[in-house]
Amino acid sequence: MSCVLILGGDGYLGWPTAMHLSEHGHDVVVVDNYMRRNLSREENSEPLFDVPNLHRRAQLWEEKSGKSIQVRIGDLCDWDFLASVFEDFKPDSIIHYAEQPSAPYSMKDRKTASLTFNNNLVATFNVIQAMHEYTPDSHLIKLGTMGEYGTPNIDIEEGWLEVEHKGRKDKFLFPRQAGSLYHTTKVLDTDLLWFYVRTWGLRVTDLMQGPVYGLETYENAGHDDLFPFLNYDELFGTVINRFMVQAVAGYPLTVYGKGGQTRGYLNIKDTLQCLRLSVESPADPGQLRIFNQVVETFTVNDIAAKVKASGDRLGLDVSIKSLPNPRKEMEEHYYNPTHTGLLELGLEPHYLTDETMDEMMQLIIRYKDRIKTDCIFRDVKWKK
Repeated sequence: MSCVLILGGDGYLGWPTAMHLSEHGHDVVVVDNYMRRNLSREENSEPLFDVPNLHRRAQLWEEKSGKSIQVRIGDLCDWDFLASVFEDFKPDSIIHYAEQPSAPYSMKDRKTASLTFNNNLVATFNVIQAMHEYTPDSHLIKLGTMGEYGTPNIDIEEGWLEVEHKGRKDKFLFPRQAGSLYHTTKVLDTDLLWFYVRTWGLRVTDLMQGPVYGLETYENAGHDDLFPFLNYDELFGTVINRFMVQAVAGYPLTVYGKGGQTRGYLNIKDTLQCLRLSVESPADPGQLRIFNQVVETFTVNDIAAKVKASGDRLGLDVSIKSLPNPRKEMEEHYYNPTHTGLLELGLEPHYLTDETMDEMMQLIIRYKDRIKTDCIFRDVKWKK
């Protein structure tokens, strides 16, 4: 049994990861400062249903599974707090989710941009320093994002690119061209980690993850009180989850611009697999291992069509509305990410089938009365 420290363990992915690793025999500690909860309240962007606090979640999980998850509440930007966590638990693996996760929030105004920049970079820096001081042989798994790459007109390799120039060859981090301040902080995370991997010989896995969808996992099925947050507003909701809530509420699906923006997506169950596979097959000392964590690629129009078709099957009246794109991004582009590394480790993908879509929509329908349509669209513009 290994000790896994999950930073950002209260989040949409953090809490399901904690249960999943606990179920698979790992000793799990979750850390969070409730920033995501607090920001949601401040922005009137609270999730579809109430979620118990971390101590209560851990209690509910132990009642269901007989397994315990330890909880620590505090801020990773507070060095004394983070150092005490590393001193107490000496983790074998650290999963780093603990960042402000929203591109629109990071672009809302100067205050939100500053919070995103300072929180994300200082938290990552402190984690690196704590590893070096207390657990130099531990393995850091940092959740990156496919958004670091942008939309280049070449295939996106898994983190690295071999370049031949004037008769010489070398290998470099794949070029990054982030599309928001949030994504830019992720690029800076990667550069920071690569520096300390080279300098201190850390072992790091950087997971370049696409947008995630879904609520149910194998650990929480049938237990709504163990579900993660489901945000459905423009600030904190991911696109498939957002469209499903819009469809159930009778709110037109908000397709930005031409709707040709293509990204790589994955089911929340596959995120959990990817994290566990990374924990159980760690990077080598002095290695920055990068995986592109996606399963399928879709355009925004593809997703809207899938949600509408599911709504038609379930008797909903779903419409699609094209809005001026508030973001600065290419709306029609080439997009072909390589994603073989996690498959080679043993990932067994879950695909976005009609059955999967209908099951997710039916779950949202149960909470229809809680949807606040005035929270859905915020019109946060990248260029003001």
